[in-house]
Amino acid sequence: MTTEISTLMAAAADRTLPVIREVRDDQLDEPTPCAEFRVRDLLNHLFQVVVNFQALAVREQPDFSTTPDVLTGDWRQRFADETATLITAWSDPAALEGSSPAMGLPQPVVANLALVDLTVHGWDLAQATGQSYEPDPAAVKVLTPVIAQMAPQGRKMGVFGDEVPAPEGASDFVRLLAASGRACV
Repeated sequence: MTTEISTLMAAAADRTLPVIREVRDDQLDEPTPCAEFRVRDLLNHLFQVVVNFQALAVREQPDFSTTPDVLTGDWRQRFADETATLITAWSDPAALEGSSPAMGLPQPVVANLALVDLTVHGWDLAQATGQSYEPDPAAVKVLTPVIAQMAPQGRKMGVFGDEVPAPEGASDFVRLLAASGRACV
């Protein structure tokens, strides 16, 4: 079984996982476009999102209370494995029904939040580690109105920075990044 969101998550993972695999250990303390995160922090955050959004897909209680350091052993492969589990969890059409008891949001919105992180943080990690990143065009198309809708609340919660102007003639993805508070010159 697949759903549109699981297909989009898989496409986002196909672009983000190669970036993660190429992060060198000597880059873990480098800054990222997310002012509060170093590369290590962002990887741990994204790992936490991937694991907790598996729970949200099946309406279990996530644990965002702490962000453990998971960058030990073969963490790159564990990240890939957990991302595959995330995609499988959202492949069940039942995952998209109703509202999330934990988040109080419709399940499709919850799924889109995971897609935002897989896509935008893939770019953040690529920027921080000197890699290229080309997002899935279908994900960008879906996420553009999602970001526009959630950005004001995201700014209040400190999830997004203030919107920055997108350069003239910017791509849809650069406009999406600018709306989320990332300067993309």
